[in-house]
Amino acid sequence: MIGVISDTAAILLGGTIGFLAKKIIPASWNDIILKGLGLCSIYIGISGTLDGDNTLILIMAIVFGAMIGEGFRIEQRFNGFAERVERKFDSRGGKSNFAQGFITSSLMMCVGALSIVGSLNAGLKGDNTLLFTKTAMDGVGAMMFAASLGVGVIFSSITVFVFEGAIVMLAGVVAPALTGDVINMMTCVGSLIIIAMGLNLVADTKLKIMNYMPAVFLPILFCPLYDWILGLM
Repeated sequence: MIGVISDTAAILLGGTIGFLAKKIIPASWNDIILKGLGLCSIYIGISGTLDGDNTLILIMAIVFGAMIGEGFRIEQRFNGFAERVERKFDSRGGKSNFAQGFITSSLMMCVGALSIVGSLNAGLKGDNTLLFTKTAMDGVGAMMFAASLGVGVIFSSITVFVFEGAIVMLAGVVAPALTGDVINMMTCVGSLIIIAMGLNLVADTKLKIMNYMPAVFLPILFCPLYDWILGLM
């Protein structure tokens, strides 16, 4: 778990530094910085979608994931929690960006092969090399996002710890399910959601990002199902 702990600590440290720096950044800069981060998110998302090569699984994951998210009202429940936290972390007497910061940072730092494969390597082989590499990247990323999006980025360290820690602890169990194709499709689906997140930052499209989150995990089910159906044919 040392790799997971180091990654989590880097996000906490980088996020804290960025959050403190936010206090000295002129308020007039916030909008242009947010849109710049949104553009970067769209670019990262587009790059990640290229990892997937099965459009049908992508569509099924997004559709069924959205249905699950809407059914459980994930976005509504999370916004209620975010509002309670925002009351404690008002930015310059106004509303903070807790929800945006938490969702943006959690997605950017959990979606992708580096997070999944790094955690698998740590759990199966005791090799934390990839997670240590990710630690440096996440520390810098958390600093940049927190400087604009605030304290929600710091809270995303909880998501990273739970996500990566669960894979490390259950590596022997989940490794057979997390094949190369599954990881690629999870990255593809997650990256598409990152694009949606970028659109929210750039164009204020108000897409319900949290309701799409279950879609990230559905390739674990759909990829083997797809292969089984092809085998029957």
